[in-house]
Amino acid sequence: MEERLDGGNAGGAVRVGDTVRRARGPWTPAVHALLSHLAGKGFAGVPRPLGVDGRGREILTFLEGQTVGSVLPWPGWAYAEDTLADVARWLRSYHIAVADFIPPPGAVWRLGAQWHRGQVIGHNDAAPYNAVWRAGRLAGFIDWDMAGPVDPEWDVAFAAFGWVPLHAQHVAVREGFTEFSSRPRRLRRFLAEYGWSGTMVGFFDVLRAQVGAHTARVRALAAAGDPLFARLARQGVADNLDIALAELEQINPRTQPARRPALSSVGCPLS
Repeated sequence: MEERLDGGNAGGAVRVGDTVRRARGPWTPAVHALLSHLAGKGFAGVPRPLGVDGRGREILTFLEGQTVGSVLPWPGWAYAEDTLADVARWLRSYHIAVADFIPPPGAVWRLGAQWHRGQVIGHNDAAPYNAVWRAGRLAGFIDWDMAGPVDPEWDVAFAAFGWVPLHAQHVAVREGFTEFSSRPRRLRRFLAEYGWSGTMVGFFDVLRAQVGAHTARVRALAAAGDPLFARLARQGVADNLDIALAELEQINPRTQPARRPALSSVGCPLS
């Protein structure tokens, strides 16, 4: 028996027993190679690839736990302090586990990037809507379709944007976050837990570049006829990202010379 799973912008998924079935794309073989690499490392918190079913759908192991689904506002765990730390540590562990992964020849990634040495294959969508929560802790992340080559700090910026959160305030309020005065402190904790060895100024430079590129990509792929990104554009995702970029200047240390906290160096080998 198939059970449709709540949430998802990219066509959704169904559960069959202890497995998940999803439509494949040209990027699926590369994603499965990545997930197989993580399985070989014994890395927890990600689904395992199990091949293809008789209907041509990819088969993945089911990651047991709670997700935010389609309900707003999100549950309290999404913005809990311990969750913030869990996510940062999970992301650092993931980047270490994937650092020696070399994509197979001819690998195709959904966002079209080409891998080169020094990059990692980032999740690129490690946001609350893709998190799994179990027994009071982060259990891992699902929906790896957006995985692809990035510099590690690019993946960090995306995760911080979703979990601190640094999105437009009206979006964050809708999702259940209202403590905006705590965002600089929460960001410092997230980066410290990850092991970021740079400065806040440097991080904001990466963040602004990442959000700007993401906004442009949503609009470009929507204009090219990609159904997922066309839907995201209609939902106002790119417009909301524009607003987020403008609001980030309120806490950007580069625009506030008297407030330039630098994080202590922790010897991060990935930065």
